[in-house]
Amino acid sequence: MLAQQIVNGLMLGAIYMLVAVAFTLAIGVLNFLNFSLPGLFMVGGMLAFGLMKAGWPFLIAAAGALAAAAFVSLLVERFAYRPMQGGDPEVPMVSSLGFLVLLENLMLIQYGSDQQAFPALLPDLNIRLGGLVIGIAQLISLALSLGLVAFLSWYLSSTAGGRRIRTVAENRETALLMGIDISRLVPQLFIASALLAALAGILFAVNYQQVSPFMGEGVGFKGVAAMIVGGMGSIWGAVLGGLVIGLAEVLSISFIGADVVNISVYGLLLLILIVRPQGLMGRAASREKL
Repeated sequence: MLAQQIVNGLMLGAIYMLVAVAFTLAIGVLNFLNFSLPGLFMVGGMLAFGLMKAGWPFLIAAAGALAAAAFVSLLVERFAYRPMQGGDPEVPMVSSLGFLVLLENLMLIQYGSDQQAFPALLPDLNIRLGGLVIGIAQLISLALSLGLVAFLSWYLSSTAGGRRIRTVAENRETALLMGIDISRLVPQLFIASALLAALAGILFAVNYQQVSPFMGEGVGFKGVAAMIVGGMGSIWGAVLGGLVIGLAEVLSISFIGADVVNISVYGLLLLILIVRPQGLMGRAASREKL
């Protein structure tokens, strides 16, 4: 029973991991807590559902949902982030929250407030190891999430593009003096974070076979919690934080009850912040930069 719940928690943690990494890209490089990301998570799941309902094959529907999320993220960059550069950081944060509310209400108008059943793409395909049952869809989601994060980590540490991103993260003025085109780099970062969040929404829909206009809110808060637990600005810290939050949620539901799951998850967050304020993989002196 315990081993099965640990497996389930790791699989759920893969979803939180992608959302936490998306938040980490935004705040680690741009110092911008982008509250539109939960909305983009929802756009990924809901649009994939809507396009499949219209007769599109899953892969094409998923690609359409990812493209739509990238486009919306460019709108967030253009109208919420870019005009406020150099000003109060709270203003673009509130503006991005407005995009979240807008996206939720657009989906509410289109599909209604009821939870929708996402088609089962891989029915009854499970791997059984002893007494453990691992769904193929869950396993694919975990492998894909870890693979994407590993690629992103390699890109940031080993390529010229990654070095440009890390330079902007450390000091924007120095990056400008070095000739880095920040006006092109920032939209690319918005697109990357949007694709991660929307992909997480699609994987959530495939694994749990349900979507709704408000599916991003709870996951978004837990993604932020995972980022803080792992360490602000740390890619692999976001991975660890996502897995920890996923395990905490599933184990709480199994052994305590669904009514107290948020108390357990956010209580764990507060405990970690008290014991280790910089997060599990953060630095004590200053916020780690990717």
